[in-house]
Amino acid sequence: MTVDALLAALAIFGLRVFNNAISTIRVVLITRDQRFWSAVLGFIEALTFAVVIANVVKDLSNVLNMLAYCGGYAIGGYVGMALDARFVTSYVVALIIARTRGHEIALALRGIGFGVTETQGEGRDGQVTVLRSVTARRDIPRLSEVVYQIQPDAFISIVEAKHIQHGWLPSDHTGGPA
Repeated sequence: MTVDALLAALAIFGLRVFNNAISTIRVVLITRDQRFWSAVLGFIEALTFAVVIANVVKDLSNVLNMLAYCGGYAIGGYVGMALDARFVTSYVVALIIARTRGHEIALALRGIGFGVTETQGEGRDGQVTVLRSVTARRDIPRLSEVVYQIQPDAFISIVEAKHIQHGWLPSDHTGGPA
């Protein structure tokens, strides 16, 4: 195994990581109806893929290049998800249903910077408080922690918010102060 062969495999691996990471971000942008940036990333993704696959298929017996290609794909998906979680602000709607202490949950969430809409509803077993909060996806663990500290059997459903307008969101997009 030569240094050139190792460098070629490393280049294939790196480009495949980049390619799949771009693909992951592009899919997120498509779901958010960001057509222009989806198209730009699609072009970069296709170009990178063409360069990488051309170097792999010219010698399918080269196991090192095949492993680099497959490994790059696997790591690229992970990298893409990490980039999405870190740099792409995605919003979700948290629907919280509590049989008791619903108003207390709303006050606690508002106290740490979450916007919450509170309504009364009728569940299978009687009155419930229904809380809705639009927040950044990365803030859901903190929201859930507060809810479950107050009402351990509360029901929480998280739905992707494709498009939001108006309303109240913290200016730093992190669910308020830590």
